[in-house]
Amino acid sequence: MEAEGSDRAVKATGAACACLRSSARPAARVPGLAVPRLAVPRSAAFLQMPHGARAARLSRILLSGTALLCGVPQASAAGLGISSAAQSGVLLGSALGIGGLAAAVGMAIACSIWLGRISRNEKAALRSAAHARADAYALKSLLAGDALGTVLWVVGDPLPHLLGAAAMLDHQIPAAGKPPQDVVKLDLAPWLGAPAAAALAAPLEALRGQGRAFALPITGPDGAHWIAEGRATDGSRMLSVRAAPASGSKAEGGQKAEAAQAELTQVERAQAETAARGILATLFAAAPFPMWLRDTAGSLMRANPAFAQAVGAPSPEEAVGRSMELLDLSAREAAAATRREGKAYQTRARLVAGGRRRVLEVLEVDDPAGAGGLAIDITEAEAARAEVAHTIAAHRRTLDQLATAVVMFGADERLAFHNSAYEGLFGLDAAFLDTRPTESEVLETLRTARKVPEQADFRAWREQLREAYRALEPIHDWWHLPGGQMLRVVVTPNAEGGITYLFEDVSEHMALESRYNSLIRIQGETLDELAEAVAVFGSDGKLRLHNHAFLSLWSLSAQALSDKPHIDAVAAMCRPLHADLDSWARIRAVVTALEHRSGTHLRMERADGLVLDGAAQPLPDGGTLVTFRDVTDSVKVERALIERNEALEAADALKNAFVGHVSYHLRTPLNTLIGYAHMLGEPSIGALNGKQLEFLDHVRQSSDALRALIDDILDLASIDAGAMALDLGEVDVRATLEAVGEAVRDLLAERQVSLRIDAPAEIGAFTADRRRVRQILFNLLSNAIAVSPPQGVVTLSARRAEGALSVAVRDQGPGIAGEIAGKVFERFETHGAGAERGGVGLGLSLVRSFMELHGGSVSLGTAEGGGALAVCRFPLAAARRDEAAE
Repeated sequence: MEAEGSDRAVKATGAACACLRSSARPAARVPGLAVPRLAVPRSAAFLQMPHGARAARLSRILLSGTALLCGVPQASAAGLGISSAAQSGVLLGSALGIGGLAAAVGMAIACSIWLGRISRNEKAALRSAAHARADAYALKSLLAGDALGTVLWVVGDPLPHLLGAAAMLDHQIPAAGKPPQDVVKLDLAPWLGAPAAAALAAPLEALRGQGRAFALPITGPDGAHWIAEGRATDGSRMLSVRAAPASGSKAEGGQKAEAAQAELTQVERAQAETAARGILATLFAAAPFPMWLRDTAGSLMRANPAFAQAVGAPSPEEAVGRSMELLDLSAREAAAATRREGKAYQTRARLVAGGRRRVLEVLEVDDPAGAGGLAIDITEAEAARAEVAHTIAAHRRTLDQLATAVVMFGADERLAFHNSAYEGLFGLDAAFLDTRPTESEVLETLRTARKVPEQADFRAWREQLREAYRALEPIHDWWHLPGGQMLRVVVTPNAEGGITYLFEDVSEHMALESRYNSLIRIQGETLDELAEAVAVFGSDGKLRLHNHAFLSLWSLSAQALSDKPHIDAVAAMCRPLHADLDSWARIRAVVTALEHRSGTHLRMERADGLVLDGAAQPLPDGGTLVTFRDVTDSVKVERALIERNEALEAADALKNAFVGHVSYHLRTPLNTLIGYAHMLGEPSIGALNGKQLEFLDHVRQSSDALRALIDDILDLASIDAGAMALDLGEVDVRATLEAVGEAVRDLLAERQVSLRIDAPAEIGAFTADRRRVRQILFNLLSNAIAVSPPQGVVTLSARRAEGALSVAVRDQGPGIAGEIAGKVFERFETHGAGAERGGVGLGLSLVRSFMELHGGSVSLGTAEGGGALAVCRFPLAAARRDEAAE
């Protein structure tokens, strides 16, 4: 029923339009407006829409079309306004159109009464739709006017509306029931021709996108001259094509074109101003910092949300209503006073905003309508600025402690900072530096003091230094000063302008490096002159250094070692001459060890007969020193000596065995001989004459001497064989001296020499072998008696001193020469001095051996006043020795 009624309303409206079109009376014309004949449009697509959507669409078409027709920049459903008196003709045309609308509305109402059986709500909706459709068709007739064709784009409607000749583009509009998502773009070439469509492409894009109006002359397909005009309202756009004026002078046509262009410019300006105000209003509301407006009395008139948040108000309206100010009274008064002087008020305020203490940069400007202001929160910027200042101060304090000289020049080329090292390096006056001199002044001062490199053209050199202010990368340079100093200079451009100089005195470093290089050369030359083969391996096991002897010893070439091979590779090169893997493994273990490094020594006997002593010693730097020494000759000599020593030891053992064997076999017959000699002297055997007694006495003396010699030889053989053992015990000193004196009584009588014993009664005893002590003293007294003159005195004394017992034997003989004093203790050394019968030279040798067994010593020399003096020193804490010195 709804569709039928709507269709009837459309048909009724179409009939009314047809009547109007067939009327014989010409249409009323006013300047710039003509009511064209109307064509009945298709209604199938429109009828398929819901009735609410049809009503809304027709309303938008009506309002937008009226606004475009009247040339009003802004129109809404609330009403229409005309901004210029020049539009009176348009208003007259609009009145005629409204009359047509009234007729259409009357016919729509008649059709609605015919639908009496429709419910009240549906009847109302259908009446609204019928009214809207009638109004739309009537409006289209007004929009067309004297235009050849018109295209209308309505806000919210993706389908364009085609009027007049533009209806030929109707096939480009989608069919009913398939509404497009985006606005349909038309191809105007079938209507206006390809050149005109191309010329209008950019203006139409600007019209639809930004609402930019235009008026352009174009040429149609048949060469006709047309004028294309584009207009825009709040969301609606219209393209109208009219024929260019065909009558009148060119001047009249130009005036009309100028008037149309002026009208278009005025519209564009109004639209731009409205858009700018909207943008400013949006910016005012969205600004993240407080903004406010004041009236001429200075009271708050408007504020943005950021202002309300800063003053603690829930909304800008409440902040304005309660006059909640961001600035205190004194600041507002100062701002008002500044504005009265025609100046902008600008200050930095510290206040509490949003419950926190903030620092704001405030700006207020005056205007005839009042005043406006804004406040930018710079709290974080101030904190960052303070932090930067603190950091710079800390950096300066740090730089002042550096040994490297640092100086900074600002963008104005004046001194900005220097540290103590810079002042001390160049000997500059602190008062001069405090005046912030320019770099040129500083260089002139240094030049006078001869603290810069000598230059043939100092001015050109100074200008070259100034190039650093425009450089992008640091500049490195060396300054060789006249005094011999060498400075490494780094000039760094600063981001904020200016440069920074870094001066490092490398004179000592260069001197040390030169000495180091000299030592390295000396070391290399020294190693090359060594007879030992030397190789140094690094902590990575690779060869670092070697000498010529190493190459020669292992038959290697310098080229083979030029690549710094690893120890494994070096060992492989040397293995043809020495294939013992264990030796090289020991060297490798020292070279590659990381912890608990210790050296090693080894002997290598090569296949070619050479014998090498090798050593691997860790170095403090983690490297290893490996040396090889050719000891072939030394080994041969050593082996020969060992063989000879073994032979000598065998011969000595054979000698000792022979002596012991012979002495043993001599002692048995000797004892028999001595026994028979004593038996012959006994009266019981028979009386002997004087001559026989003399001969028998010589036999006994010779036998006793031979027995003493055999005993001495046996004792020496025991000492040499290490078989002599002391029988230690307590020895009474005084008693021992007297017993020895009694043993030499016959000798004393024979030589007519007297013996004097000198020993304190409290001298006590000491630990020793009693028998060997008596043997020592007997041999010394026998020698002393033998060299003493007749009626001479031999003194035997004993004293305790310095932890030892000293026993001395002194005679009154000729003494002993210094050149033979050290030889008398050697075996078989005899130096008789007045004795009728000399010994074989074993007595003093036995004395020395027995004293060494006791841990003591014996000395022999000439005494003060003449004669010889023999002194034996027995340690009181006697320690038996396992071996006796020969």
